[in-house]
Amino acid sequence: MCGIIGYIGHKDAVPLMLNGLKRLEYRGYDSAGIAVCNDRDIQIHKTAGKVLDLEKDLNNLKIQGNIGIGHTRWATHGEPNNINAHPHLSSSNKIALIHNGIIENYDVLKKELSARGYKFKSETDTEVLVYLIEDILINYKVDLFEATRLAVNEIVGAYAIAVISSDYPDLLVAATKGSPLVVGVGDNEYFISSDGSPIIEHTKNVIYLKDEEIVQIKIGQELLIKTIKNKKINPYIQKLKINLENIEKEGYDFFMLKEIFEQPKTISDCMRGRLNLHDGVIKLGGIVDFEKRILNASRFILIGCGTSWHASLIGEYLLESLCRVPVEVEYASEFRYRNPIINEKDVVLCLSQSGETADTIAALKIAKEKGALVLGICNVVGSTISRLTDAGIYTHAGPEIGVASTKAITAQIIVLSLFSSLISRKKGTITESFYRQIITEMSLIPEKIKEILQNNSDILSIAKTFKDSKNFLYLGRGYNFPVALEGALKLKEISYIHAEGYPAAEMKHGPIALIDENMPVVVIATNNINYEKVVSNIQEVKARKGVVVAIVTSGDTQVKEIADHIIEIPETIAELSSILSLIPLQLLSYHIAVLRGCNVDQPRNLAKSVTVE
Repeated sequence: MCGIIGYIGHKDAVPLMLNGLKRLEYRGYDSAGIAVCNDRDIQIHKTAGKVLDLEKDLNNLKIQGNIGIGHTRWATHGEPNNINAHPHLSSSNKIALIHNGIIENYDVLKKELSARGYKFKSETDTEVLVYLIEDILINYKVDLFEATRLAVNEIVGAYAIAVISSDYPDLLVAATKGSPLVVGVGDNEYFISSDGSPIIEHTKNVIYLKDEEIVQIKIGQELLIKTIKNKKINPYIQKLKINLENIEKEGYDFFMLKEIFEQPKTISDCMRGRLNLHDGVIKLGGIVDFEKRILNASRFILIGCGTSWHASLIGEYLLESLCRVPVEVEYASEFRYRNPIINEKDVVLCLSQSGETADTIAALKIAKEKGALVLGICNVVGSTISRLTDAGIYTHAGPEIGVASTKAITAQIIVLSLFSSLISRKKGTITESFYRQIITEMSLIPEKIKEILQNNSDILSIAKTFKDSKNFLYLGRGYNFPVALEGALKLKEISYIHAEGYPAAEMKHGPIALIDENMPVVVIATNNINYEKVVSNIQEVKARKGVVVAIVTSGDTQVKEIADHIIEIPETIAELSSILSLIPLQLLSYHIAVLRGCNVDQPRNLAKSVTVE
C-alpha cells in the first residue's frame, strides 16, 4: 500500500527521497509528497498524481535539508488530492507526519481534538495523529519522541509512521504496528522505508522494527528503540537479502515482463538446495523441526488473498491427492471473521508474496491463538509473516515489483509441490516410483518454461486479436481450475477487461448464457485428467459461436481441429501442469494490457502489498 521513505544524515535529503519514492511506486499509490526540515523550518510539497509530477514541481522550488520524510499514498480516507496527500502538518506547522495504515478510532479522536480548538484541513485519518502528537507535546511538556510514543498508545488500528519537527531539527521518529517499517543503518546516516528497495543502494544493514516499537534517530547518537509501552529494545542489525540489479528493469519495458521471463531462474532458485534429484531427496530446512507434527496433522488449512489464494487452491489438490489429508482453503479476510474451528492437530499454511498482507497476518494470529501449527510460505526475508509463524519456507523468487504477481505464484506452487512430495513420501501415501517421477518432472520445469517463453511473439499475435474485447471467460478442470481463476484475475487487474474464471463443467450452470461470437473463451485443455471432458466443453462453446483460445499440450491434434487459437505448452504430469499453464496466460494478459495502453506495473486502484483491511 502506501510507501514511506525517510532520511537523516549529511546529504541533501530531497534527491534521496525522490529516488526512494520511485523505488516504492510498485506498491500502488495516487499521490505523493515530501517534507524537509532545515534551519528550524519545515518545507513541504505534495501533489495528487505520480512521483514524476512531484519531481517536476520540486525542480522549480528550492527545498533542501538533511532530514526529510516522503510518502506515496493509496487513498483510504478521503479522495486523492493535494490536501489529502501526505505529509500532514500539525496546526502550528511545526510537526510533519506520514502514515501507512488505518486509524480505526480517528473519528473519536477527531471530535476530542476539535473540542479543544483544532481545525482540520483534510479528510484523512492521518491528520488526527499529527494533531494528537502536538497536543501531547504542548500539554505534557515532553519531547517529540515521548509525545509520539504516548500518541500511538491512543491509536486503534494499524500504522507505520515517521515524524519530524522544526523544533527538533536533528531528530526523526518512527513507529510501527501492523505495517512494515525498516531502518537502514549507514555511515553516520539513517534511512527508514516501507521495505528494503529504496535502501539497498545506500546500505545493506537494516533493522526490522517489530509491532509496537518506536525508534528515535538522532545524528551523533545511538539509535533508541522502545516498545510503545516504554520498554527499551536492543537494536538487531540484519543484512538485506536483495540486490540492486533485481529491482531494475534491465532493458524490459515493464517489470511484469521481466518477472515473467525470470521464472526459469526463480523456480530453479526455489528448488536449489532443496531438491537433490540424484539422491531422490527433498530437504526443507525451515520445517525440519516440526516434521513430526506435520506428519500427524489431521487437517491442513491454506490461507491467502488474491493470487496467493489461487496458489492455495492448487496446494489443496496437491496435499489431498498426495498426502491423503483433508484440506481447506480460506480467504484470509473471511477466515479472520468467521470464528473458525481450529485445534492443535491442524497445520495452517499462510501464503503471501510480501509477507505483510494484513488479513493474512490477522488470520495467522488467530490460528496460533487456537493452538495450530502455523507455517509461512512467503517471499520476503524478515517480513512480518516470516517472523510470526512457527516455521516456514521462503520462495526465493527475488523482489517482485510488478503489482500483478507472476513469478511469486509459480514459486509458491513449487514450494507446495516440494512440501506435498516430501510429506507424502514420509507418510507412505505415494509409491516410490511416483515420487521419483514427480521430482524428476519438477526438475525439468525451468527448461519447459523456457520453451513456452520462446512462443512470446505468437501469444502477442493472439493478444492483438482480443485487445478490444469487453469480456473474457476462462475455463479449466482439476489442477487447471485455479489456473483459470488466476488467468482471469491477471487480465482484469492490468487490462481492466471484465473476466471470470470457472470450472469447465460449471459453464452449463450459468456462464454459457453469455457466450456468443463476441465472447473469447480461454480453455486450459492440457493432456491430463479430464481431457475428453474439456474437449466436450470446447464443443459446447463452439456450438454457440464462442471464440476459443486453448492452452494445449504439445502435439495435441484433437483440440487444434476445433479451437480458434492454440498455445502449446510442453507435456508434464497433472500435479505440475498448473505451473506451465500459467505462463502463457501471464503473457496473454500482459500483451493485451500493453496494447490497450495500460500501465501494467501500476494498475489503477491496486497496491502490491495490501497492508490495511
